[in-house]
Amino acid sequence: MSPRTKPPAVVAELGRPETPEETAARKAENSANHRNRQTINNLVYSLIATLALVAVIVLVVPRGNPSATRPAVDYAAAAQQAQGSEPDPLLVPKLPSGWTSNNAELRTKTADRVDSWYIGLITPKQQFIGVTQGFGANDSWVSDQVAKSVITGTRDIDGIRWDVYDHRASGSDDGNVDYALVAHAGDSTVILSGTADDTEFRTVASSLVGQIHSLGGGK
Repeated sequence: MSPRTKPPAVVAELGRPETPEETAARKAENSANHRNRQTINNLVYSLIATLALVAVIVLVVPRGNPSATRPAVDYAAAAQQAQGSEPDPLLVPKLPSGWTSNNAELRTKTADRVDSWYIGLITPKQQFIGVTQGFGANDSWVSDQVAKSVITGTRDIDGIRWDVYDHRASGSDDGNVDYALVAHAGDSTVILSGTADDTEFRTVASSLVGQIHSLGGGK
């Protein structure tokens, strides 16, 4: 006597047993749903891991003023190496402690055909002043150095007369040339430009007075 065959289970939604085709379709749908859930879970886990990695990087990598992490440039040594290559001696400001430099270079063979000695200074208040000494410069070159702004007055600092280009209150975007001082001595045109306040500009200008006088500059 053969064993009794168990009848197919009745599916509640259908009110009858499934056909082989319906069973295959249901299993395929369940498999697809399972894969979709796994994909979503994997995406969530990956996002959490990425955010955790970013948090670790933010905590570990030091932050602060970028200029403070770079070694200071010895502009006096750079000037000494380049002295004698231009008609006038290269200016070297002698500044108190707290001042640093992020750049110093003699710029030659430029498109404007004006050689210049440049020093980038970082002030104790973390502002910027650039010292540019152009040799045989013309009005067009000066205009380019002061972002094509106009003279707003003159200023006497220890016997040296400077043309003033002050556009700090205008709200215009002049890059790093919010304020500039321009003086002429010998074959040199000296430009101080940057974002610092009047006191810090005066400190740099005063440090150059003796050297500018020696070039023939003054009132």
